[in-house]
Amino acid sequence: MKRALITGINGFTGHYLTRELERHGWEIWGLGSQAENHQPRCRAVDLLDISALNDWVGEVQPQAVVHLAAIAFVAHSDAKAFYDVNLVGTRNLLAALAGLARAPERVLLASSANIYGNTTGGALDETTVPNPANDYAVSKLSMEYMARLWYDKLPITLARPFNYTGVGQSGSFLLPKIVSHFQRKANLIELGNMDVSRDFSDVRDVVSAYRRLLESDLAKGEVVNVCSGRLVSLREVLAMAEKITGHSMNAVTNPAFVRANEVQSLCGDASKLNTLVGSWSPRPLYETLEWMLSTGTEAA
Repeated sequence: MKRALITGINGFTGHYLTRELERHGWEIWGLGSQAENHQPRCRAVDLLDISALNDWVGEVQPQAVVHLAAIAFVAHSDAKAFYDVNLVGTRNLLAALAGLARAPERVLLASSANIYGNTTGGALDETTVPNPANDYAVSKLSMEYMARLWYDKLPITLARPFNYTGVGQSGSFLLPKIVSHFQRKANLIELGNMDVSRDFSDVRDVVSAYRRLLESDLAKGEVVNVCSGRLVSLREVLAMAEKITGHSMNAVTNPAFVRANEVQSLCGDASKLNTLVGSWSPRPLYETLEWMLSTGTEAA
């Protein structure tokens, strides 16, 4: 049984990745902001605490690492935290892994499609020139550049996930917000530009992609989009939710939620992912919304 270390193990993606890897025979160890009593192989370690981080990595001796821990909410109020956690914290982790007597066989760093920005439309592949538009995106792109310094020491893969959702995602994100309004049978919802189209994936498909990337024979330094390759507009999302629930809601545009110079269409090109892990057949968003609306956004 191979041993994997997941950082951010108690976060939204970490819960699903743990289940995905365990189902495929991995032994899971974790690092998070807090350790829960039922997780004997998990420890609360601050990525900025170099000594504690080195101790835990040395104890785990992972054969694979998936680095999910990050400040991920774009509207987070403390800009410094993006760089402390997403950049410096990642560097501390890579330094700890490089210091092991036996390096891991694969280190998967979760970056973000936010690095592409909001001004380049169409299907974006991994060669698209980055154009980050906020501190979160800049911190993730900075992490990618910093990770290059470790390519000669660690087998690093950089994953750039596009939008994804599922049961348990914070209500501060767009689709859980919409789901919550329909579950409450609200009469009104305020959104931004409802005519934009985006690439949405299911968290269960995203963690499947992460596992398959871990288990693939990749060259060092591969950068891979994780996306569905399908476009869905916010109006279509609302229509799907209405069809599933039978509830009709008045959706209005709040100018405060509209981004300046936002592109109409932003989609990922999943060609490289398909090449690396085999046929990529993510489930349609309608199925994901059915799951979320029937289960609730708070259960994981």
